[in-house]
Amino acid sequence: MVEIKKILLAYDGSEAADKAYRHALDLAGKYEAELWVLAVASPPEFGDDVEIETTLDNAREHYEQQFVTLKEQAAAQGVQPRFEIAVGHPAEQIIYHAEQNGVDLIVMGHRGKTFLQRWLLGSVTKRVISYAHCAVLVVR
Repeated sequence: MVEIKKILLAYDGSEAADKAYRHALDLAGKYEAELWVLAVASPPEFGDDVEIETTLDNAREHYEQQFVTLKEQAAAQGVQPRFEIAVGHPAEQIIYHAEQNGVDLIVMGHRGKTFLQRWLLGSVTKRVISYAHCAVLVVR
C-alpha cells in the first residue's frame, strides 16, 4: 500500500488549482496526511525595487484573501492545511518546499487552454514532474 504522509498542493488561484485543492483535501483526509498549500509570487523580470516590492505585496495580499476560502473548505472536511507564500520561480519553489518538508506527493492543477498557454504555463508542471523527488499528481 502506498503511504502518503505529507502532501504539497501548488496553488496559483486558478480554476485548475481549485480543482486540485479539492483532490488534495480528499487525499489528505483519506490518508490522514498533512497538507501544505504553497502559493508562489513571481517577481517581475524588470523594474526597480519599489515596483518589485509592490508587486510582491499585492501578490501576497491576493493569496492571503484566497486562503480564507480555502481554510473554510478544509475545515468543513476536518483537514487543517498549512498555508505558505513563497517568492521566486514557481517550479523551483515547489520542488524546494517539497524536498525541505519531506513531501510524499505534489498535487498541481493542469493549466492552459490555448497552445501558447499550455506551452508557457505548462512548463512549470513539466519542470516539477521532471525534477521532483516524489510523485506528482496533475489534476485536469
